[in-house]
Amino acid sequence: MTIEGVIEFFKSTFSYHSIVTIGYFFVCFGVFILNVVFNNKITKLFQIRRGSFLNPMNYIRLVTSGVCHADFQHFRNNFIFILLLGPILEERFGSFVFLEMILITTVASSLFHLLFYESSAIGASDVVYMMVVLCGIVCSFDGRIPITFVLLFLFFVFEEIVKMFFHKKNDSVGHDGHVIGAICGIVFGYHLFL
Repeated sequence: MTIEGVIEFFKSTFSYHSIVTIGYFFVCFGVFILNVVFNNKITKLFQIRRGSFLNPMNYIRLVTSGVCHADFQHFRNNFIFILLLGPILEERFGSFVFLEMILITTVASSLFHLLFYESSAIGASDVVYMMVVLCGIVCSFDGRIPITFVLLFLFFVFEEIVKMFFHKKNDSVGHDGHVIGAICGIVFGYHLFL
């Protein structure tokens, strides 16, 4: 079979309709593989951490921290939600707006973490929480607050708020990122949908 035959087979068999969602998956998966190959050096380079305002890499890390994951379980847990919810939101809002939402959420979460915490941070959990909350909001058909959003907030986000402020144990989970992601989802839902 020729290369053209393989390409034609994939084109006729698979749908590549959610280019941002799938692209985000492959970028994060590629970074994960590179991180394994280079013994966590990629994560150390890309994770957000406090540093000099004069170092341009610190500005780049506001985004790159969202493509790194600590291990396969971390990557898998985030992308189960992203691959499930991403195509719904990308179809609803368009690829460009959806990409903007991912980038804004990642930067907002990174900035919040830098302002209030001294530890480094990585992962796409903030984007997951943004997507979950935003999907709960876009279920509304008449402009009123959907019950699904309220339930999602109570069962998915409220626990993170409690852990962010009252959880003393260092569990290496970025509860602040989850909360900031949820807030971004609310803001996007209000401005783009309601």
